[in-house]
Amino acid sequence: MTAPATQSPDLSAILARTKGKRRRWPWVVALVLALTAGAGWWWQGQAASPGITYTTEAASIGSLNVTVTATGSVQPTTQVDVSSELSGTLATVEVDFNDPVTVGQVLARLDDTKVKAQRTNAEAQLTGAKARLAQAEASAAEAEANLTQQQELDRRGVSARQSLVSFQAAAARATAAVDIARADLTLAEANLELAIADVEKTVLRSPVNGIVLNRAVEAGQIVASSLNTPVLFTLAEDLTRMELRVDVDEADIGRVAVGQKAVFTVDAHPDRSFPATITQVRQAPEETDNIVTYKAILSVDNPEGLLRPGMTATAVITVSERADALLVPNAALRYAPPVQETASSGGRGLIGFIMPRGPRGGDQGTGTGRSVWVLQGGTPVEVAVNVMDSDGSHSAVTSDDLSEGDAIITDQSSAR
Repeated sequence: MTAPATQSPDLSAILARTKGKRRRWPWVVALVLALTAGAGWWWQGQAASPGITYTTEAASIGSLNVTVTATGSVQPTTQVDVSSELSGTLATVEVDFNDPVTVGQVLARLDDTKVKAQRTNAEAQLTGAKARLAQAEASAAEAEANLTQQQELDRRGVSARQSLVSFQAAAARATAAVDIARADLTLAEANLELAIADVEKTVLRSPVNGIVLNRAVEAGQIVASSLNTPVLFTLAEDLTRMELRVDVDEADIGRVAVGQKAVFTVDAHPDRSFPATITQVRQAPEETDNIVTYKAILSVDNPEGLLRPGMTATAVITVSERADALLVPNAALRYAPPVQETASSGGRGLIGFIMPRGPRGGDQGTGTGRSVWVLQGGTPVEVAVNVMDSDGSHSAVTSDDLSEGDAIITDQSSAR
């Protein structure tokens, strides 16, 4: 038999190399596909990453007025309630609403029949007291003369000792009777003064120059004097000068002071503002529904008579004024760039290395209130500031690195 022919060494080597290439070819294809997919994913991530647009406002130089708002009511500077010290029936009422009055002018009269009778009685008692005093003085003079005569007889020894003692006692009693009569006279004079005063009190008179705001009685009405005497008339002294009483919240009272200017409006004249000046800030707190306020009193001129007592007013009090201040929006003090999230490829093996994560923005930052971010060359740069005052929308600041016209970032938005 003929032995099979053996392959030549060159052919064997060629076949071996061909088999090796065939085994590596799938890995090469897989690697190329993975790189292509990773590049495509990264490109899509870049294309999908947001473009940031900044909202800016230029720093400016201007005036800053800080105000406090408070509500209250307009009241007369001096308001007087007139009542009656006596009980009785009103005989006449001599003024009406809005009537001007002067000091001492009669407002009303009570029926004075009873008090006039009491005055007449007091006058009679006074007359009797005077007569009794004169009688007592005469008796005292007589007793003194008798005592002097008896003393002379006793000195001569022509009278008994007992008689002298009796005359001395009579003289003492006469002197005491004089003292009693004088006391009765003083009491009678006081009673007459009270009766005269009561007669005068039956006439109700105005204590001030002003106007009648309210009249709560009619002729024929019975007035009862007590601890809670009803108010018969309410008078305002001068309505050309009034006061505004406002309630200032406890959060704002620390900035309110005497001498500060204010303007206020009332519902009756909504298109007009009235000037006022704080004249008093009261220390006593007032609590309503667990809300603590403090009363501030403002003086108001009312030459045209447009303001009336009791009108509800809303006052804007200027508590601070700054001229030529460097102003920034308050939104800029609250702004801070987002915190960037750093992606990590660790722990993802070869796929993580081949297909890294695209860039992702973090959460919006929060400003500290002590700095602003200025847009310089398209990049936010933090600038430290010192806040001096704020009106709620803008703040007056000082800074060595901030100038008028700098573009201050107030917000940002992302666009895909």
